[in-house]
Formats: sequence, structure tokens, C-alpha cells
Amino acid sequence: MKQKYKFFLKRIFYYIYGEKFYKRLDYNWSGLPSRTEIIQKIIDRKNYKDYLEIGCDNDENFSKINVENKIGVDPLKGGTLRMTSDDFFKKNEINFDVVFLDGLHTYEQTIKDINNSLKFLKKNGVILIHDCLPKKIWNQIVPRIYGHWNGDVWKAIVHSRTYEYADTYTCKVDHGLGVILKRKNSDRLELVKKNFKNLKFADYFNNHKKFMNPISHEDLDKIF
Repeated sequence: MKQKYKFFLKRIFYYIYGEKFYKRLDYNWSGLPSRTEIIQKIIDRKNYKDYLEIGCDNDENFSKINVENKIGVDPLKGGTLRMTSDDFFKKNEINFDVVFLDGLHTYEQTIKDINNSLKFLKKNGVILIHDCLPKKIWNQIVPRIYGHWNGDVWKAIVHSRTYEYADTYTCKVDHGLGVILKRKNSDRLELVKKNFKNLKFADYFNNHKKFMNPISHEDLDKIF
């Protein structure tokens, strides 16, 4: 009850001072594969061996991934290592086939995790990022003021879309699953304004296909 009250107060504050844009995207995640199913399918089809997960929480995803070698990093609970992703990457010497990012849902931390993951990604590996497709403005406000929180992870996807050697897509499943392949960008996003943190939800809504490069889960095999 106390948490709901805090959310309510923050939401009132946002109504007064925040961005005024209330259109929403019509994504419906029911009946579509989960992130766990997508990750496992990729591992099985590519015969991947080494898996890293950042942000394990209650191991809802981590415990279900079947792979030869897996490491889970979380500062509070779950996984196999109790530390922040920053600390992990400072000490890490392992290269991975798959990195799944589901940690702190902010642009700043996500783009940092993407950049660090690219350093330790095998040549034919993939980075997957959860919560990239918020449906409405409330889902992506930082700090969190709403029940389901995607955060502004989507801004990190827009940022990585501008990289020359990171081929970035967003799979339309399970609140949006970012997909980054370590190769030349096949459709590099050119932006004049590059202060990604200052992008608005209206920018995301009005430039959705251009920014997010969305694909269906049926088309995943085509991009590998």
C-alpha cells in the first residue's frame, strides 16, 4: 500500500512537470514466445556454450537456461556471482556466445553494459536485452512510478543503432527483446541529435520503426 502511495505521488508530480504525451503502442505480448524461449532457441540452434546473464533477481530466467557454461551476475540475489555488472566486467577474462542483459533498467547502465558486453562477445555471438519496447509513457519513466517498468532501456537501443560495428534489432516479444550482433551495422541509424538520454517518449513513438528496427520472432533466424 505504501509503495502504491509513493507511485501515486510521483505520478502526480510527473503530470505537472513531466513530458505530456499519452499515445501508446498497441503491442500485445500474450501468445508470443517468452525471452527464455527465445534465448534457449538461439542457444540450441547455434550450439552456443558460454552464457552470461546480467540481472538475475529471482532466477526466473537464469534457472531455466540450459547451456554448458553459464554465469549469472546480480548485486542482490540470484545467479552465481554477487556483484555489480561494472565490477564483473572489470575482472572478467571470459568471452561469451550469449549475453542477456536484464539489470538496472536505465539508459546509462544499459548502454554501459552493452559496451562492456561487446568487448567480451565472441565473433559470432549475440547480446540480448530485455524490456526494450515500452507501450506507454508510464512504463519508461525514470525513476519508476508505475507497476510494470521497462525503464528507458529503449534509448540504449537507439544509441547502439548508431554504432558502425553493432547490428541492432528489437524483437517484438516479451516487452521487447533487443538483439545485437557483433558485425558491421546493416542499417545504421543516422541522428543529428545524439544526446540519447534526452530523447522523449514522443520521439520513440513517432520514429518507432526507424529507431528500434523491430522484427518478429519468426524473422530472428534470418538475421543470424
